[in-house]
Amino acid sequence: MKLSEYKIAIAQINTTVGDLEGNANKVIKYIEKARQHKAHLVIFPELIITGYPPKDLLLKPDFIQKNKDELERITKYTEGIAAIVGFVDFAATHQPTSRNIYDISSLIEGQRNLYNAAALVQNKEIVGIQYKTHLPNYDVFDERRYFDTAKVCDIFELDGLKLGLNICEDIWMDDGPTDIQAKKGAHFIVNISASPFYAGKTKIRRDLIAKRARENHIPIVYVNLVGGQDDLVFDGGSYVFNREGKLIAKCKLFEEDLLVAGLESEKEISLQDDIIKNIHDALVLGIKDYVIKNGFNKVVIGLSGGIDSALTAALAVEALGTKNVLGVLMPSKISPTSSVDDAKSLAENLSIDYRVIPITETYDAYIDTLADEFKNRKSDVAEQNIQARIRGNILMALSNKFGYLVLSTGNKSELAVGYTTLYGDMAGGLAVISDVPKTTIYELANYINRTAGKDIIPKCIINKEPSAELAVGQKDSDDIPPYNILDPILHYYIEENKSKSEIVAMGFDEVLVSGIIYRVDHNEYKRKQTPVGIKITPKAFGFGRRMPITNKFKG
Repeated sequence: MKLSEYKIAIAQINTTVGDLEGNANKVIKYIEKARQHKAHLVIFPELIITGYPPKDLLLKPDFIQKNKDELERITKYTEGIAAIVGFVDFAATHQPTSRNIYDISSLIEGQRNLYNAAALVQNKEIVGIQYKTHLPNYDVFDERRYFDTAKVCDIFELDGLKLGLNICEDIWMDDGPTDIQAKKGAHFIVNISASPFYAGKTKIRRDLIAKRARENHIPIVYVNLVGGQDDLVFDGGSYVFNREGKLIAKCKLFEEDLLVAGLESEKEISLQDDIIKNIHDALVLGIKDYVIKNGFNKVVIGLSGGIDSALTAALAVEALGTKNVLGVLMPSKISPTSSVDDAKSLAENLSIDYRVIPITETYDAYIDTLADEFKNRKSDVAEQNIQARIRGNILMALSNKFGYLVLSTGNKSELAVGYTTLYGDMAGGLAVISDVPKTTIYELANYINRTAGKDIIPKCIINKEPSAELAVGQKDSDDIPPYNILDPILHYYIEENKSKSEIVAMGFDEVLVSGIIYRVDHNEYKRKQTPVGIKITPKAFGFGRRMPITNKFKG
C-alpha cells in the first residue's frame, strides 16, 4: 500500500488505572469505531490497558497477568484492522508455579523484568511488540522502579509499509529511537504517550515532534492519553505531522477524541495556545475524573467570600454540575457582613445549594475549654487557627454523614509559605488549586466571567484585598509580601530550583528572598499532610517534589 493511501485512526481515550476490563472494553469499542471509518490502523496511548501511572500495582503478579489476558481479548477484535495497544509485558525468568503467579523477587531486588510495551496487533494476532527504551525518572515519573529498557528499536511490516514504533520519552531523546527507526527505513513513526499536562507544555510537545519529523524527513503520529488520574491531568493533544514537520491533523485538548487522518497532507494547521484556558480546562477535567473515578457523587466547599473558594466552587460546578456542589458558609463573630453576602451572591450565581452554619458559639466553647491553658497569654495565631479548624471539622462532618468529598481551597502561594492552617482550611479530599499561584487565581476568575459573558464570580470578590479573615482587619499583606512579588520568587525557587543568590541577582531584595525561602523550607511538614492536588505547573507540591521535612540545607 502507498503511504498516501494509508489511513490511521488516533483513539485518544480516557481510562482509569486498575480498571483492566473496563479499559479493554473501551479499546475494543474504539477499534470498532475506527473500522467503521475504514482506518487501516488505530492507535491507542501508552499503557492504555493498565491506565497510567499504575505505580505499585506493577508489583502485583496477578495485575500483570490480567493485563496480558486483556490484550489477548482485544486481539480477537482486530479482524481486518491493525491496532497499537499499550500494555505491560513480563519476561519470566523461569516457569511460574501457576497461571496467575509469577516470581517477582528479582523485580523487587532490582533485577527488573517488566516492560512498558506497545503491541502491534492485526487480524486477531500479535504481530509485533516494542518495549520502551528511555524510562523517565524525574518529577512525577518513576519508571525505573518497575521497568527494564528495550534492547532494540525494531521496525514492523504493516500493509506493505514499514512502521517505527516507540513510547513517550523515546521521542524526546536526540539520536533516540525515532532517529534509529527512521534510519532503518521506516515510512512513518508512531509514538504512544501518557504525557501529563502543565501550563505551556502543549507547545513544547508540538515543537519537539515537528523537529523530529523535519530532521528525519518522516511523518510522525503522536498519540497522547487524556483524563485525570490522582494529581495528574493528561491533556490529549494528539497530533499528526508530515515529513516536513507541518502539523496536519490534531485531536481535541482535554477531551476524548477519535481522529482519522492521512500522513501526507500538505495543508498545515496553525495553533495559538491559550494558557489560562488550558489551565482552566485541566482543573475542570481533574476535578471531574478525581470525583467520579473515586466513586463520589457530590462535593462540599467552604465558602468564605474570598477569591480562592469562589474559584474552586466555580470550577467544581463546571466539572460536576450545580446539583452536585454544596457550599457552606461558616461565619464567625469577626466575619464581615460583606463577605457573607459575597459568598451568598456567588452561590446564587452558580445556582448551587448552600448552608449557613455560624461558628461563634463553637469557637467560644473552645476558648472556654482552653481558658486555663491560655491564661495570661495574648490572643494570637492560636485563636485564629481554631476558627479554621472548626470550619474544617464541620466540612468533614458533612462529608462523613452524606458521603460528600471536601474540596479544600488553598492556593500554591499560600501552601508554599505556610499561610494555611493544618487540619483547618487544608482539610479535604482534593486540593483543587494547590498548584495554582495566587496571581493565576485572579486570571482564572476573570477568564470564567469573560467566557460566561457575565459575572459568575462577583466583581467585589475579585477586587477585594485578600484576607484570611481570622482577625479583625486582617490582610494577607500583613504577613506575606504582595502576591505579584511573592509568586515570581516562588516560581524561581520551587519550579526552577534557583538558589537565593541567583534570585537576588534578578533584582529581588535579599532579606525578602531569605524570608520566603525559609518559610518554604520550614513548612514542608504541612504540605506532606495536604490532600492530593491537581498539577498544572512544571513542579507541583506532591509526588514530583520529594523534599525532606527535616532539612538543614540553606540554598
